[in-house]
Amino acid sequence: MKITTIKHVSGFDVARPVSIGMMLGIMLPLVLLPLLSIFVYGFGKGPGAFFSSLVAPEAVFALKLSVATSFWATVFNVVFGLFAAYVLSRYDFWGRNAVIVTISLPTAIPTAVAGFALLLLWGRYGMIGKFLSERQQIMFTPYAIILANIFVTFPLAFGVIKPVFDTMSRSLEEASATIGATRWQTFWHVTLPSLRGAIVSGALLTFARAVGEFGSTILVSGNLAGRTQTAPLYIFAKFNEGQIEAANAIAIVLALLSFIIFSVLFFARDWLEFAQEA
Repeated sequence: MKITTIKHVSGFDVARPVSIGMMLGIMLPLVLLPLLSIFVYGFGKGPGAFFSSLVAPEAVFALKLSVATSFWATVFNVVFGLFAAYVLSRYDFWGRNAVIVTISLPTAIPTAVAGFALLLLWGRYGMIGKFLSERQQIMFTPYAIILANIFVTFPLAFGVIKPVFDTMSRSLEEASATIGATRWQTFWHVTLPSLRGAIVSGALLTFARAVGEFGSTILVSGNLAGRTQTAPLYIFAKFNEGQIEAANAIAIVLALLSFIIFSVLFFARDWLEFAQEA
């Protein structure tokens, strides 16, 4: 049997620099340069112009609204994801796989479709919205943005937490039960601490996805400046108005926020994995 070996030139591995160069060559125009252009253009007129655009009242409101609505969507989806993961990992029942597929479905649905579906349900003439009074309407309010963020990020925390449940040893839970602990005490003091890493990871992924959501929120929020305009919608509106500097300032903030979140997920990976195993 003939064995093919990798050839080296003067002891130097040719494949290594070629492979790295090809990878960077592909990333440069598709990922790195677009991100770099945001910062180059954003500070093109100096830091003063950048910060002036950043502290504009409408910009500050849009950032605060994005953070607030993303926070509450994250809280809901982490709590629900934790509960759903527990139920679907611990109990076997008819239709279980269908439930798992349904929870995962929002990742495959276009966000514009998600926003349209929410309008058909919660809108003034929707299936539920038509039974609400004028003062109880949800669409075109911050609550609609939270609903949209919940929908599009629905599977993220669940998708991180459930695999940990599936691989978790139940010996500690059984030992806790044998010494008289209730099911709630076992969950709170034994199960939950083992899920800290997965919960943190799921929360960060959910928040990062929600804070940049555009397709669904533009339909359900109305994109009203100073009322229901999130940061991504602010970028869209200012770009259409020709105020590129204003749009660019918020784009830089969102890019930095995403970079920080994913850096935490990457560089704290060992701690997160330890927290799951502890």
